[in-house]
Amino acid sequence: MILSTTPQIEGHAIREYKGIVTGETIIGANMFKDLFAGIRDIVGGRAGAYEKVLSEAKETSMLEMMQRAQALGANAIVGIDIDYETVGANGSMLMVATSGTAVLI
Repeated sequence: MILSTTPQIEGHAIREYKGIVTGETIIGANMFKDLFAGIRDIVGGRAGAYEKVLSEAKETSMLEMMQRAQALGANAIVGIDIDYETVGANGSMLMVATSGTAVLI
């Protein structure tokens, strides 16, 4: 599966548009990670625990979107957009939503 944030893939003609595909993931932030992120994981302004959770959420969302594209018979997704939001009481959960257009190239 070829993935692209651009509307086309250089060197490949889009033969068929299959439709919009999405992937969504919501992950709860563990309160212990919250506590220790401020104490232990911040190195040079980066929070390792949060980065790991964010990366896992993005990968899960992208995988879900790719599976939906494959079910439509697509072999690529163009125009991919990735959105990150906090949801839940006090922003206690992280949502990653991906969307794009499934195509056959």
